[in-house]
Amino acid sequence: MFEWMILAKDASTAARTGRLVTPHGPVETPAFMPVGTRATVKGLTPRVLRDAGAQILLANTYHLQLRPGAEAVAELGGLHRFMGWSGPILTDSGGYQVFSLAELVQIDDGGVSFRSHIDGEKLRLDPVSAVRIQERLGADIIMAFDECPPYPCPREQVERAVARTLDWAAACKSARQREDQALFGIVQGGIHGDLRRRCAEVLAELDLPGYAVGGLSVGESHDEMMAVLDGLEPILPADRPRYLMGVGMPQDIAAAVARGIDMFDCVLPTRNGRNAYAFTPTGPLRLRNEQYRLDDRPIEPGCDCGACRSFSRGYLRHLFRAEEMLGPMLVSEHNVHFYQRMMRQIRELIQRGEFNRLSETFPVCDRPMETDSSKEVVV
Repeated sequence: MFEWMILAKDASTAARTGRLVTPHGPVETPAFMPVGTRATVKGLTPRVLRDAGAQILLANTYHLQLRPGAEAVAELGGLHRFMGWSGPILTDSGGYQVFSLAELVQIDDGGVSFRSHIDGEKLRLDPVSAVRIQERLGADIIMAFDECPPYPCPREQVERAVARTLDWAAACKSARQREDQALFGIVQGGIHGDLRRRCAEVLAELDLPGYAVGGLSVGESHDEMMAVLDGLEPILPADRPRYLMGVGMPQDIAAAVARGIDMFDCVLPTRNGRNAYAFTPTGPLRLRNEQYRLDDRPIEPGCDCGACRSFSRGYLRHLFRAEEMLGPMLVSEHNVHFYQRMMRQIRELIQRGEFNRLSETFPVCDRPMETDSSKEVVV
């Protein structure tokens, strides 16, 4: 039911293409997963996502357990039927909420006690319950429960998080009951290379179907992120898929692919789309700006998304200025198309042995990092 194969390797970097076979279909890698936190990618239907080229979606254990509850999802046919998506799905374990909802959690060696950000109701997550919830949801890939430490924080706190993450990963493996789901472990360790290496080495001994790198894109610099990946590339099993969690700037993705990463997810395409921020190969457009008021060009000439086929920059600016919901939907659609097209280009270049030419097609992948324009809080 679950198979991973490497199809091509770049001669000058660790970049590779692969195929991940799941019960709900294959995923060609490197791949980018749109984020459907609450079993929906905000503002986009499954048909729009499929037309954009999305192969696999991500959903969130913590949020779905709060509403509507894993039992309700199971009663309604499982996550695929529930959200109308027939392709592969990955569910995270709720570990990231240990970081993002820090003021609402209490952590101990057994797990994490939350107070719901919705109504204050108590929720307890531990390795066994995180696996059971994900089994009820029915995703193809499930994540081990982990502790994501904040950045920056004292080394001693990171060490405790690594110890818990390793203990919890072993407990998650023991708790698994479904053979049609692949459990991925998560490497933690902050920006401490020795802690990252130790975490990766111990996780590799568990012989899991895949491995993720968590706890990045939480405030560290691009160079610090890449230093972590440089240290992990020779340690993470080369014959398993590697997933960099929550990282989505094009510059970061391109650099991470060069370091052997196969899978990505991030809210940026849709979150920024809802804030009039459109990704293009040459750089972003901020469509609320006055300069686009009379601009009759599409966001990106030649793009085949619904926004670019039918609407001008001037019209999109109008929608945002008038607070019409169609504006966020259209720019989000364009951004998802942009990301899927970028990943297809990356795969094609690796297969041709020309990965070093990515910046010719997507110059934005080789430009200095830009600050995210959104002020939305994401949990």
